[in-house]
Amino acid sequence: MFTGIITGVGRIAAVHDLESSLPPGQPPQDSRYGKRLAVEAPAGYLDDVGLGDSIALNGACMTVASLDPSRSQFSVDISAESLSKTAGLAHTGPINLEKALRAHDRLGGHIMSGHVDGVGQVTHFAEVGESWELRVLAPCELGKYLAYKGSIAINGASLTVNRVADSAAGSEVSINLIPHTVQNTALGQLRTGSQVNLEIDMIARYVERMLSADPQQRPPKETP
Repeated sequence: MFTGIITGVGRIAAVHDLESSLPPGQPPQDSRYGKRLAVEAPAGYLDDVGLGDSIALNGACMTVASLDPSRSQFSVDISAESLSKTAGLAHTGPINLEKALRAHDRLGGHIMSGHVDGVGQVTHFAEVGESWELRVLAPCELGKYLAYKGSIAINGASLTVNRVADSAAGSEVSINLIPHTVQNTALGQLRTGSQVNLEIDMIARYVERMLSADPQQRPPKETP
């Protein structure tokens, strides 16, 4: 579990095909195969991290497959399926990092699973006064989960929705980013047209299920 409070900005330093998946003669960068990502973290970030721990990369929960704390480097293996359902994990560049939530940690953002629900596209990103306005077009199927002053995770960062505009193309959410967020996450690297990972609010997911479930399919209550 995660909270959407970014604890470090790292960098995907290299992307390699998973050698165990590649048959002899297979061309590199084949989209049918997974990748191993070599990630550089801030100094000291990995001091309390062990092999097998979970770290969210741009909001996608990954397992630490190798670790070199002395060089602040670690690697993760990501499947072809995960690559096809996420954005920003197949190329080198800056990335948001968050370690898994511990039971005694503060819940500063909102409860997140680290499972990407869809990929959105940045439609607008510009300064407004002292802040920045970020607009993202979410897929149509996610629109019903987005609400005014509700929560959404964009590239792993817990953010508050200020406006939702529905259209045939999808649902555009407007987000206000304060300077601290822009300076301390990789969101400041976004541009119009950038693709971003989206995770909807977990509570909205369960509410939708409860409201849509057919009561006729529920088992009858036992009588005493």
